[in-house]
Amino acid sequence: MPKVLIVEDEEPISLLLKYNLEAEGYQVEVCARGDEADLRLKETLPDLLLLDWMLPGLSGIELCRRIRGREETAQLPVIMLTARGEEAERIRGLSTGADDYVVKPFSVPELMARVRAILRRASPEVVSTLLKSGDIELDRETHRVRRSAKEIHLGPTEFRLLEFLMTSPGRVYSREQLLDGVWGHDVYVDERTVDVHVGRLRKALNRGKDKDPIRTVRGAGYAFNDQFAC
Repeated sequence: MPKVLIVEDEEPISLLLKYNLEAEGYQVEVCARGDEADLRLKETLPDLLLLDWMLPGLSGIELCRRIRGREETAQLPVIMLTARGEEAERIRGLSTGADDYVVKPFSVPELMARVRAILRRASPEVVSTLLKSGDIELDRETHRVRRSAKEIHLGPTEFRLLEFLMTSPGRVYSREQLLDGVWGHDVYVDERTVDVHVGRLRKALNRGKDKDPIRTVRGAGYAFNDQFAC
């Protein structure tokens, strides 16, 4: 299970990142200060660092410089988070040693995709590109879904919805949580749209007497059926 350290002093953003990373199966720790993160990195190393540019105690830029200057952390993947979107600032962040640069406000699905891409390059053994449950297989790299070895054709939204649900079998997600995790915060979508796409996903997955892998929890939301996974 990949370990991610979030260094972010804005609590709403750190909570959003922690929630979505844990939903994808990552182990997550959070620091609100650059100097605290520097000490923690000397004790234990994560697989990836999400690092805010502006931090109390020690700036993200300075922390990134220190990370690249130490042998034990020189290869640690770093994604810089910042409100600075100007080209000169992006170049500065990347020149300091960041592997990627994400401007706030960001799309959560896009950031999750960047996290997976960087971990695949840096530590391919810690990121699974294939999700399997029961007779359903979802390949994140090829964007293909199969059930009982037969290919299932899904639209991009249904694919992301299935992927999101399959990362945590049995976990119940409210419609609001699904909107945040699948559509992102930057897109306004009515909660009823979730029901429409769940219906489309079910129609594509369930043919004949196939068991429905999507569980509806009245008054709560939806889950990928953990009993189906067994």
